[in-house]
Amino acid sequence: MTTMTTVNRADTAVVGGGIVGLAHALAAAKRGDRVVLFERDDFAVGASIRNFGMIWSIGQQRGAIYERALRSREIWLEIAAKTGLWAAQSGSLHLAHHPDEVAVLEEFLAITPPARERGARMITARETLERSTTARADGLLAAMWSPTELNVDPRRAIPAVAAHLAAEYGVDIRFGTTVRGINLPGVSTTAGDWEVGRVFVCSGNDFETLYPEVFASQRHLMRCKLQMLRTGPQPDGWQLGPMLCGGLTLLHYAAFDDCESKERLAARMADQMPFHRENGIHVLLSQTADGRLTIGDSHAYAKTLDPFESEEINRAIVDYLGTFAQLPNPEITERWAGYYPSLRDGRTDLIAEPEPGVTVVNGVGGAGMTLSFGLAEEVIAGR
Repeated sequence: MTTMTTVNRADTAVVGGGIVGLAHALAAAKRGDRVVLFERDDFAVGASIRNFGMIWSIGQQRGAIYERALRSREIWLEIAAKTGLWAAQSGSLHLAHHPDEVAVLEEFLAITPPARERGARMITARETLERSTTARADGLLAAMWSPTELNVDPRRAIPAVAAHLAAEYGVDIRFGTTVRGINLPGVSTTAGDWEVGRVFVCSGNDFETLYPEVFASQRHLMRCKLQMLRTGPQPDGWQLGPMLCGGLTLLHYAAFDDCESKERLAARMADQMPFHRENGIHVLLSQTADGRLTIGDSHAYAKTLDPFESEEINRAIVDYLGTFAQLPNPEITERWAGYYPSLRDGRTDLIAEPEPGVTVVNGVGGAGMTLSFGLAEEVIAGR
């Protein structure tokens, strides 16, 4: 008696259920592919749910990366319109309490016409306080207002995107399934073998299981550990409005790298806030769908990082937040660490083809929520 073996087939397989994997599954499905996505955990637990939920176009490298971020924003809004996903078009305020911060913001706008064309501009302290009841008034000189930043709730958004892919495009999402090996057209998993035409490996912080040689050759690829905090829901339905940041953020994002005035700011911060600079601290403030406030973060880079949180770093984050923002209820209810791969040579992503038909996509750093949808469209279109 002959036993018939059922063969699972798809056009495209995606490994990884974080935002990078979901974005590639969406782009492939929109192209008309039959897509299967494998995620080893029962639900997403990595960097994609441990972040601010900021779609932060304004901080990205000028040029193609900035445009990629804006395209990602469009896709987030498309998904929100179809699913009811919470996506607040809140915009952002870069608050300036020192003249050197004003100088960097003014220079950035002077050399970045695309941001100005999309509404970014300097506003007075009075105009800032009209837009934000959270911004600290004492010592406030001005702010840069940008309308393009979008706020989603990552712990809700990532599962909602996965459900949307399954319902709208028929993507076969296999949570709790580990990919053991790839030998095209075969893909071996803990839930059976598949035959596929292409594979996109979007494994995030686990870059040592599949194609470790790709990552071993990247001497600038490091893991980044960050610390973040969250308050409880704010009272009486209070809303943050624009997402906020202060002067330290101008030293973190690539958008400001070419600003000559940044050197003076960096020198002051090194003198006045050495602990913050040594620990890669800059502070952003966003909100969740149920009114909680997310605060962070710090940055430590190494191949291997310890798993422990430093309360001194947490205090430094909260203390710096207090220099530019005041919260109705600042009580912290959650603390956590996040980990993601980051390229320390200025690249925004790592795209590699270790064998025909297999594409590794990694190294998006802390901009996964901001860039992944646009990046995936570009990667899929080129293959």
